[in-house]
Amino acid sequence: MPSIRPSAHGALHPLTAATALCAALLLAGCASQGPAHPAYTQVQARDVGLSDTAQTLVTTQWWKQLGDPQLDALIDTALVGNPSLAASHARFDKAAALARATSTATQVHGSFTADATRQHYSENGMIPPPVAGHTYNSADVQLGLSWTPDFFGRYAAELESALGQARAAKADSAAAANQIAEKVARSYVTLARLLAQRDVAERTLKQRKSLLDLSQQRTRQGLDSQVELTQAEAGLPDAGTQIEMLNEQITLVRRTIAVLCAQPPEAQMALTPDIHALAVQQVPSVLGADLLGRRPDVVAARWRVEAATHGIDSARADFYPDINLTAFIGLSALGFNHLLQGSSRQFGVTPALRLPIFEGDRLRAQLRGKQADLDSAIAQYNGVVFDAVKSAGDAIASVQSLDRQQRLQTESLSKAERAYDFAVQRYKAGLANQIVVLNTESQVITQRRLAVDLRARELDTRIALLAALGGGWQDDTATVHISQQDSAHAAH
Repeated sequence: MPSIRPSAHGALHPLTAATALCAALLLAGCASQGPAHPAYTQVQARDVGLSDTAQTLVTTQWWKQLGDPQLDALIDTALVGNPSLAASHARFDKAAALARATSTATQVHGSFTADATRQHYSENGMIPPPVAGHTYNSADVQLGLSWTPDFFGRYAAELESALGQARAAKADSAAAANQIAEKVARSYVTLARLLAQRDVAERTLKQRKSLLDLSQQRTRQGLDSQVELTQAEAGLPDAGTQIEMLNEQITLVRRTIAVLCAQPPEAQMALTPDIHALAVQQVPSVLGADLLGRRPDVVAARWRVEAATHGIDSARADFYPDINLTAFIGLSALGFNHLLQGSSRQFGVTPALRLPIFEGDRLRAQLRGKQADLDSAIAQYNGVVFDAVKSAGDAIASVQSLDRQQRLQTESLSKAERAYDFAVQRYKAGLANQIVVLNTESQVITQRRLAVDLRARELDTRIALLAALGGGWQDDTATVHISQQDSAHAAH
């Protein structure tokens, strides 16, 4: 270790003394950071039961797999004009702008000032004669430069933290777009179900009218009593009520779809999707580990953990000295006629050193706050991961169950239709009366109502699964840079 030698006169050399003083101040200025704080543990893919094998990937525009151009157009419209999606893009713009602003911390900053003053100087002030007691013009023109070197990595950590927040905001925009598409698609399926149920209800109303006509005939012939006739009459308003309730729900869903597409509520009142025209696509039977990289909400949570980690690095750098270098050059003169003379020039250099002396308590509290931010970000990440795995796993389980239900219900509907065909044939052959035919038709109507509900649930659950798998999103958040200009479009 080098020693400090005294001069020939027994005193330290001035430069050596200054160096020793600076070193002592630096050591004194580096406050203790306190005991280490272990962060929470982030969950891994294996912790939530995800398979190492990759799952079946979903296409980016997954809704097109349903094979309905009308739905495609609605979702395209929603992704362009939905206000909540626009707000998400704006949050990304803000985060990207803050990252760009943070990146300028270690750049050389320049300033230019120019001012002119006409002043009467006091005879009893600090300014001596011949200026005192007279009025003079004065002017200053000055160019300044400043630079803050990042010796301890504080500004680099702040930049990485800001970039992490910007990347999280970009992933949030992708998650918002996926949610909007999911809402439109599921509302579209709901509307298709209600329209199909209304068709079934109208057929029920027609059948009830036939039963009433038949009951009236049998009552006139003395074959039925008023009890059977009253029961048949009560069936008509009940069927009409069901139709009216479905009409109300159809109107509300159409209005919901219009608002999701940023249109007037009445804009989609003629929308009539066909539930049987929507295609059903295959979905994965197991969840792969790549789910954590394809769910934008999971990626956003992960980037917030990264940002919080760099926030701790920045807080730790505050324990070390901060150095700033400033230089200026310019002209200053009393009297405008002297301003441009060489003798009016002035210049200087100002190195500045900031030492965090007696600030240990404040800095340690600030560091603990950043460590708490990291713990919170990790906890939120873990929660998002568990929710993502659960929602995707629930959807897979429901899809598998609905496939089995669909097969059983298809068999039930087929048998009910066969029974109805036999009843019609027997009625035409004079071997059965019309009541048997109508009662058999009731079973067919019931099965068709169930078939519509199962079909709608199957479509809705598959849509939920496609969205839960990330909607085919490709993680491109790492492409966010501080020089990015068109940040709003990059969020798509």
